[in-house]
Formats: sequence, C-alpha cells, structure tokens
Amino acid sequence: MMLSEEDGAIAVSTARKAVEAECRGGVTDFPQGVIFSEPAGVFVTISEYPSGYLRGCIGYPEPVFPFGEALIRAAVSACHDPRFYPLTSVEAKECTVEVTRLTPPEELMFKDTADMLSQIELGRDGVILEAFGHRALFLPQVAPEQGWNKSGMFDALSRKAGLRTDAWKEPGVRVWTFRGEIFSETEPYGRAERR
Repeated sequence: MMLSEEDGAIAVSTARKAVEAECRGGVTDFPQGVIFSEPAGVFVTISEYPSGYLRGCIGYPEPVFPFGEALIRAAVSACHDPRFYPLTSVEAKECTVEVTRLTPPEELMFKDTADMLSQIELGRDGVILEAFGHRALFLPQVAPEQGWNKSGMFDALSRKAGLRTDAWKEPGVRVWTFRGEIFSETEPYGRAERR
C-alpha cells in the first residue's frame, strides 16, 4: 500500500518529533493508522539546511517492525549516526528530516557485472551490496544526489562497506534492490513533500 500525502506528512512529522524528543531525552508516541501498523523498512535522514549536508541517516532495510515503530527507532538512531557526533537540540532545529519507506529487498540474479548493472535503474532502485562478510546500502535517492553513474555508485558502495573500490566486480558478490517512497521537509519544520 502506497503512502498517501497525509500519511507521508504524518511520517515526517513523527520523525521530526522523535528527533527532537531524543535530543531532549524524551519519547514520542507511535503514529496511528493502518499504514503505520504494517511492517515496513524505513530510513530517516537528517540533513543540514540549506546546504543539504548529511547529518545522520539510519534505518531498517527489512520489514522487521511495524512502520510506525521502525520510523521512531530510525529517527532516534539517526540522531546518533556513528559517522557523526550526536545531534543536539540546537542543531535539530536547523536540519530537515526525510523519511524513506522501503519495499522489501529482492535479490538480483545475474551472470556478470554488466547483467547486474542492466537490471538497476538509478533514482528508482536502492541497492544493498554484500561481499566478503561486509554489507552496505544506498537509498534510491543517493546516486542521483551525488551525480553517480551505476559503476560510480557501486564503487562508493564498496568503499562504504569497507572494501576495495572494485570489490563489487568480484565473484560471489550478492546484490539486492528495493524501492522507496520519499517524503521530506522543504525546510526545517516546513511542509512535507513527496520526492
């Protein structure tokens, strides 16, 4: 079931409240509604405004929790993204919040890297790479935002996984794709829009 505009706005508002509550040491109530009770993967992205620099992005690629619970867990965790220092309440007021609700990941079957790349559409597909005991994920919006082509995305994904840049070309690599519904604040505390 797709998110309605209203559900998307509620998801972003809930994530915003969870971020602010976490920065103050509080808690947030789960959103109500059928869509929020269905299991779904979700990522919450916190970005500096207006630069768009990433400040935190954490989530659940698999539908292991109801959407509402996963949303709050992801928002709280994004405040403590290990790539950055913990988000403060002052910073939170100057950042935008984005929610990406994911479809379940599906493993790609491919005979070689050219075949794998042919099955992926940039901007539509998020990608999970697993190789040599390492794993990394990019949301569908990451490659277009960074200006990467498919090979560039996999090079960056390999580095994110802690591997050599070209590790994605090795035999035994596994790849999953998923899609995402993206809703984001237009500015801090601004209207939530579908992207």
